[in-house]
Amino acid sequence: QVRLMESGGGLVQAGGSLGLSCSASGSIFSIDTMGWYRQAPGKQRELVATLTSGGSTTYADSVKGRFTISRDNAKNTATLQMNSLKPEDTAVYYCAAFRVRRFRNDNPTDYWGQGTQVTVSS
Repeated sequence: QVRLMESGGGLVQAGGSLGLSCSASGSIFSIDTMGWYRQAPGKQRELVATLTSGGSTTYADSVKGRFTISRDNAKNTATLQMNSLKPEDTAVYYCAAFRVRRFRNDNPTDYWGQGTQVTVSS
C-alpha cells in the first residue's frame, strides 16, 4: 500500500511564505509525476503544480513566479515552496502521485494525500 503524507500547512499573513512537504511511503518502484492540487471552499479541486521524474514542470497561471515545486526521486518526496502568498491561495492543499509502480511491471496507480490546510490572512 502506498501512502502520501503532507505536512507544512498553517496560517500565514498575506505576502508571507510557506513550504509544504509530501512524502510517499510504501513499496515504490517509481513515480512518474508528483504534484500539488488545492481546493478552496465551494470550489473544485484545481492544479497548482506538477513535476515529472524527468524534470518537467507545470504551474497554474495564478501561482507562476510565486510557487516552486521540487522533488527528490530517490526519497519519493515533493515540496512546494509558496512565496508572496495571497488570501486567494487559501485552500486545502493535496499532494498527488501519478502513475506509481510498486514494482517494475506493475500497473500504474494514482494516489492522493489527505490534504493540509493553508490559510492566508489579509
